[in-house]
Amino acid sequence: MADPLHQFQIQKVVELPTIDVAGVPVDLSITNSVLAMLIGVGCVVLFFALTTARASIIPGRFQVMAEGLFGLIDDLSESIIGHEGRSFFPFVFTLFLFILSCNLVGMTTYFTATSQLAVTAMLAILTIGTVIVVGFIKNGFGFFKLFMPSGVPLLILPILIPIEIISFLMRPITLTLRLFGNMVGGHIVMKVFAGFIVALASAGALGYLGGFVSLTAVVALTALEFLVAYLQAFVFAVLACVYLNDVVNLHHH
Repeated sequence: MADPLHQFQIQKVVELPTIDVAGVPVDLSITNSVLAMLIGVGCVVLFFALTTARASIIPGRFQVMAEGLFGLIDDLSESIIGHEGRSFFPFVFTLFLFILSCNLVGMTTYFTATSQLAVTAMLAILTIGTVIVVGFIKNGFGFFKLFMPSGVPLLILPILIPIEIISFLMRPITLTLRLFGNMVGGHIVMKVFAGFIVALASAGALGYLGGFVSLTAVVALTALEFLVAYLQAFVFAVLACVYLNDVVNLHHH
């Protein structure tokens, strides 16, 4: 049976020179992970370019899909963040489309970029970094009120504030591991069951029965993974909105 972890191995696709940045060597080579992200971004740009090029009052099926995705995140950001949600719509929509496209590329054609901790960690750091910057811009040093819930007795604050700080610092970790774990776990399970099909099919008549059961499981798991690919992108967008709401509407807490 093939190694189920082999599908996550980083390989160079285009060899490029290594440059020195502040004393740190940086390899500019294009890997399968980078190429998968480029394919995902290219598909998103192409999809919206084609669906908006001939937009009509009576939309076709692809225009309905594009408008549905747009409306989904627009409603999401406005319902969670409030009337200022539309200001953050481009950021949340970009996050959602990037993660969704990378997940779908990994399900259909090529490497799954979101199965790499480096990718999911950078998405999480970008999200939390944006939250911190917005928090200081809108609230100044009042941003630290995020760690001091109103109405809490003073005696409890010395215990509650460290808990709130730790909880905030855990946000990028949970964002990173949730997306990474779901993508890796799902693909490993599909690879294992796909390996069972080949292994059992060579074991005679009884093996064919086992292979058929494994094939059925792979089909079901594939359908489930497509759902997970969408849900993980949506959950990431929801949490980004929730975290932005904490600092945008800090005075309401």
